[in-house]
Amino acid sequence: MKQKIENLKKSFLSEIETIEQTKDLEELRIKYLGKKSPIQGLMQELRTCNSEERPEMGKLINTLKQEVSREINTHFETLEAKELSLRLSEEKVDITLPGRKSFLGKKHPLSQMLDEVIDILIGMGFSVQESPELESEYYNYGGLNYPPDHPARDMQDTFYITPDILLRSHTTSIQQHMMENSVPPIRILAPGKCYRNETITARSHVFFHQVDVLYVDKDVTFSDLLATKEEFYTKIFKQKIEMRVRPSYFPFVEPGMEVDIKCTSCGGSGCVLCKHTGWLEVAGAGMVHPNVLKAGGIDPEIYSGYAWGGGIERLFMLRHGISDIRLFTENDTRFLTQFV
Repeated sequence: MKQKIENLKKSFLSEIETIEQTKDLEELRIKYLGKKSPIQGLMQELRTCNSEERPEMGKLINTLKQEVSREINTHFETLEAKELSLRLSEEKVDITLPGRKSFLGKKHPLSQMLDEVIDILIGMGFSVQESPELESEYYNYGGLNYPPDHPARDMQDTFYITPDILLRSHTTSIQQHMMENSVPPIRILAPGKCYRNETITARSHVFFHQVDVLYVDKDVTFSDLLATKEEFYTKIFKQKIEMRVRPSYFPFVEPGMEVDIKCTSCGGSGCVLCKHTGWLEVAGAGMVHPNVLKAGGIDPEIYSGYAWGGGIERLFMLRHGISDIRLFTENDTRFLTQFV
């Protein structure tokens, strides 16, 4: 047995000299000191020794265990120091290199667009008014002449919090607030975020930004509406705009219309942006419905008015040729930094 102990010691010392990584050293520890190691086997074999040899052999085996453990610990400290030194040399920073440029945060493209729209309309004589995003069913629908069975009232289009409270689906909800608390002339713009229970696609989202415009006074005419729209889009697109209108239905206006402008990209000849029609749809508009004026406490025999509204995302997409509305909410800096 004494010879086995000596041979095992020589084998261990030979192996440890070849170890150059701490992870390999741990494997060596398990090999010689683990439960199934040869040293543990010697402890089992000790039972077969006679009573005279057993104390001496036991002492030799314990000494071997101590030497193996000590050698492994010493070698581990040496290898760990080498690995740390190598890692630090690889990670060192060259302070003579130029630093990385940091970028200051900028306004989101939609905030930029919204600010521009507001500035233009203020310059045209409108004042900014805001309505709550959490709105009652009356101000969002009832007071705007929506019939009780109108499909927009259904859960498929509206986010209801309670049967009578909802997330506003348009900033048009400002109208009854203003009519109830103001005396004509009323000349306001209402910017804000709107919510609709729709499938998210490249052209629609569950929330979007909108600006609604309302003007109520004596002798407000359809031509006033058209002139205001044309002036607004000329300023937004920074070029003379050719505009057309198409009849359309909105419960809160009569007559109602969709507003198109000649494509600013192709000049009307047809391109991908305008789907080869030559025209871009930009807003819904119309003359304020007499029922809406009555609900707001304004006599439609004396006063008239117009209202129109449009999405900020859509304006931005048209002006910059963007095809996917989801880009505005994905926070991809490669997209956002193009518009600083």
